[in-house]
Amino acid sequence: MESRVAVIGIVVENFDSVEKLNMLLHEYSAYIIARMGIPYKKRKVSIISVAIDAPNDVISALSGKIGRLDGITSKTLYAKL
Repeated sequence: MESRVAVIGIVVENFDSVEKLNMLLHEYSAYIIARMGIPYKKRKVSIISVAIDAPNDVISALSGKIGRLDGITSKTLYAKL
């Protein structure tokens, strides 16, 4: 199966969901190239970007699972490779 490169942008508003988010990211860690998290205390959110190289269905599955977490929003941007 052909892999794709993508970035998943994540905004965390409910910090009670962070443990579930970290478990998901650990579950897919074989595909994750890099991860960067930025706490934005002024607005009480955290912004996370995850670079990933994986088959399309794996990226979609991870993004969908993240998006279903309470208080967490995610969007995926695919490279044109």
